[in-house]
Amino acid sequence: MWQTFLDDCRLCFIKNNRWQYLFDGLGVTLQVAIQAILIGIVIGFFVAVIRSSHDKYGRFPVLNALAKIYLTVIRGTPMVVQLLITYYIILKSIDSKVIVAVLAFGINSGAYQAEIIRAGICSIDPGQMEAGRALGMGYWKTMFRIILPQAVRNVLPALGNEFIVLMKDTSIVGYIALIDLAKGGDIIRSQTYSVYVPYLTVAAIYLILVMFFTWLLGKLERYLRNTGADVVQNNS
Repeated sequence: MWQTFLDDCRLCFIKNNRWQYLFDGLGVTLQVAIQAILIGIVIGFFVAVIRSSHDKYGRFPVLNALAKIYLTVIRGTPMVVQLLITYYIILKSIDSKVIVAVLAFGINSGAYQAEIIRAGICSIDPGQMEAGRALGMGYWKTMFRIILPQAVRNVLPALGNEFIVLMKDTSIVGYIALIDLAKGGDIIRSQTYSVYVPYLTVAAIYLILVMFFTWLLGKLERYLRNTGADVVQNNS
């Protein structure tokens, strides 16, 4: 049994340097996930501020309507369909499949992060905004220096979970012939006709990545909880 397993490992990874499919695919997976989550953060912050400002103070009615359409469309259609539309229609003139994947996943993630961040903003006492304005700070300065830092600290676990979900969802980029970690395992399977070793290895790598980023997130949460300095005092 063990000899058969070792033979399969040599066939799948050592022979013809097939391990490189997984190594290169892992790089693509991390590149797409990290860049997409950063784009999603930017979009999410912008949309969340618009939505929460409209809900609380009636500001930006036109932008709020556009934001609601964006959220409805993105959250109401499958990610794989959005990826294919982005690749074959919206960005069909772009040669880089990585850029297409990053933008597609970033726009998708932005919709979910927007609602997470909006929930965090709504959890902050309205008196915080009033206190900032009383100190002579403008609306946007109060929002970015007082409200958002506290909101992010409240929703950090949810944002971390969004990154983990996004990283796993990148496994569908094989639909646009981009070789990521999952597609690398599938290529090894197609060349060796061995099913268990490549797929179980891919699953193990994803599991290790999730455990690693979960550990990092826990460290960041403990750091923020231990520092615990009042944001208003730090910025006043």
